[in-house]
Amino acid sequence: MRSVISHLILGFQAHHSLGYPNPVERGVGTFNPRDGSTPNYHANTGVLQYVNPKIGTYGISADDNGGMIPSVSVPFGMTRWTPQTRENYISQVPYLDTDIFIHGFQATHQPAIWMGELGQVVLTPGWGQEVKPLFEQRGLAFRKEDEVSTPYVYEVLLNSDTEGEHDWDLTEQAAGEGPVPGGAGSAPDNVRNGANGRIRKRSDMVGNYTHQIQVAMSASAHTSHLRFDFDSVANDQTEASAEPYVSIQVTRQNWTGQVQIDPRTNEIHGSNPQRQDYRLGPDKPTSFRGYFVSRFSQPFASYGTSLGAKLSEGAQTGSGELLGAYVRFHENTRRVEVRTAVSFVSIEQARTNLDIENPDGTTFEQTVESAKLTWLERLGRVVIEGVNSTDKDHDPRTIWYTGLFHALQYPSDFSEPINNDPKGVRTFYSGYTDSIHRTNDSYYQSWSIWDTYRAEHSLLTIFAPERVNSMMRTLLQIFDWSGRLPMWANMVETNIMIATNADVVLANAISRGFRSFDLRKAWAAVRKDAYEPPENDTQLLYYDREPDTPYEVRAGLTSYMDHGWVDNDRWSESASRTLDYAFNDAACAVVARAVDEEDEAAALEKRAKNYAKIWDTETQFMRARNENGTWANETWGWTEGDEWVYTFDVLHDTDGLAGLFTGGRRGMKTKLDEHFDGGHNMHSNEPSHHVPYLYSLIGYPGTSAERIRDIAWVNYNATSAGLSGNEDLGQMSAWYVFSGLGFYPVNPASDEYVVGSPLFEKTTLRLPAGADTGGEVGGVGGRERTLVIEALGATTKPYVKGLSVDGKSIDRPILKHSDIVGARLIIFEMSETPTEWGEYGEL
Repeated sequence: MRSVISHLILGFQAHHSLGYPNPVERGVGTFNPRDGSTPNYHANTGVLQYVNPKIGTYGISADDNGGMIPSVSVPFGMTRWTPQTRENYISQVPYLDTDIFIHGFQATHQPAIWMGELGQVVLTPGWGQEVKPLFEQRGLAFRKEDEVSTPYVYEVLLNSDTEGEHDWDLTEQAAGEGPVPGGAGSAPDNVRNGANGRIRKRSDMVGNYTHQIQVAMSASAHTSHLRFDFDSVANDQTEASAEPYVSIQVTRQNWTGQVQIDPRTNEIHGSNPQRQDYRLGPDKPTSFRGYFVSRFSQPFASYGTSLGAKLSEGAQTGSGELLGAYVRFHENTRRVEVRTAVSFVSIEQARTNLDIENPDGTTFEQTVESAKLTWLERLGRVVIEGVNSTDKDHDPRTIWYTGLFHALQYPSDFSEPINNDPKGVRTFYSGYTDSIHRTNDSYYQSWSIWDTYRAEHSLLTIFAPERVNSMMRTLLQIFDWSGRLPMWANMVETNIMIATNADVVLANAISRGFRSFDLRKAWAAVRKDAYEPPENDTQLLYYDREPDTPYEVRAGLTSYMDHGWVDNDRWSESASRTLDYAFNDAACAVVARAVDEEDEAAALEKRAKNYAKIWDTETQFMRARNENGTWANETWGWTEGDEWVYTFDVLHDTDGLAGLFTGGRRGMKTKLDEHFDGGHNMHSNEPSHHVPYLYSLIGYPGTSAERIRDIAWVNYNATSAGLSGNEDLGQMSAWYVFSGLGFYPVNPASDEYVVGSPLFEKTTLRLPAGADTGGEVGGVGGRERTLVIEALGATTKPYVKGLSVDGKSIDRPILKHSDIVGARLIIFEMSETPTEWGEYGEL
């Protein structure tokens, strides 16, 4: 999800300067000024050595970078902690790999680059006579070679003698909240910069720092643990005394926060009401706050609060905009650790989160090891062997494992513990009700469903099956509160993007055997999507980021139900809506059939053929139509795409789509060839992700293999420039994860995956308990199982000439979900040249 994109892919050049240091190779660690030792946080990392969190942290513009940050958290964590090199807002994340100053370490809840931050807090170390609270004052220079980013710890060496003001132009204030204040906008930018062939614009500093701060940061789901080591190589007797300090930015301009310092307990706590998407959607959660509690390892020598640049020395409480707090330590202090907990419930709950996840007495090494083991439990389940021989900046293992690392961060679990029982009662704040709830379940937010329905949710059914039913229950809980399933939920509904693709997410779970949620309620929710237009459907355009609108759901459903398409002269993005609504209907039919509503399912399946009503036989393209049936301009009616990619946007009926082309499947192949060879395929945006797999479905799997491998090479690499487009909560990475295994869910409402071209010779997956039993781990068969995927010669042989599942031959380029999660051995027989496998079967 992003602004509308017209993305020109440039030649592939991944510069080594955009790479990342391998902490295992470098043996880096934090210098301990007490005894000169160097702790090594990077022992026993296993496959985590292949994870580079900096992939996707570089780009020329908001549209052409991954929108990722080198964050530390745990899978599905509520809060991610990141170095802050810039202030984030809608279209900018807190870190860009070309920046050369770090302004703090931020607790962020911004789920994607084109969504807003909420309830953040920033901690910044300093060392000197003057506390510098403002963003542009507090930036400290650093060198890229002194920066190490892993899933479990982030490390950097800062120059605490940095002078002057830096990067004011990178603040939210300078940007005026960015291009879409409050999330509202009229027309998004159209950016044509490519993802590859980028040139890094920065000049590296050289030499030693006189005063330096070594920072190490780790985290859990709701807490962080920061270690600041203050080190000097100067003769301190010749200098004026300087005290280490830590400042906390509580709020930015226009947002009134609260802060309190308690020197008796070495704590600072406060709250921040900022929610940058405040103009979007119908929900107005007036009591929303992000709360924090920071607990320090050293007593305070002095303290105070700040409003803007003004310091109030000795003040213990503060309220206002640009609010901050600071604490100084005795000048001989050489190490300070800060443990910070975040909550959306209350200060008291933040303190509970801290006492449960990072209690007093927890060493920094223990925090790091806990995060490391949590990620190893997920990523260590996969062993990849037989990879293409290449340089480090293109290592497919790094791309694949980092992709899985990205995908397992979303959606975020916003529930918070009230005791140490992991299965006990939890609490959470709901923006829909603007109140606090308690439950024995998790509660998920960050639902970028227009993006993630395509492959991310299928990935979760394999790699995190124990969470899928709970995620579906969250969707239905939101339906109970709001009367609608979410489209793009970021604490509340934002109405970003189009269509009711939560219908697809529910169908995806159901078709894969997940049933531990209220199926009748699921049917009621998707049926309402299918048959009840939004409020003011005929009065509003429902354009992208139109502010203060009711729940958008299927805008234009009035005309879609009347004559089969959304009218271009009455609603925005009409052609894309028509195609998506047809697919949504197919997904609703899956849910209907799950509750034995056969007549309803049949009616929806019939309506799912509506895609053909915007087919222009003369031009052989999909095309927007006006209310009177006339064709609109071919450039109108599209959502983040054009007539080329949307001509192939029929995920549920490839045969029916092929039948529309002159020449049938051969005609469709010709159009696909023109699409790719003419440079129309923009993998940087999600509508293109399934397109190379369509070749397999119309009898040309060899061409699929060629296109898939080309896309994987051009659009992904192992550097910070390694994603050609926004990550979009795991979808960009989910494409690579599935494609690396050799298959992809073209129709995610079904239980089928389409075969492509596996990238590895052998992949061993230790599937979690519940993968083959619909997420249930206590019943019969709900145990871990091992699946081996073999594709000998895959590094040099792109074509499939045979496929078997546990010895059973597969003649069609399709695998069922049950084939994958229930099998022990899937064998791809590979070939250097195109074969006839899969070409002639009835598909």
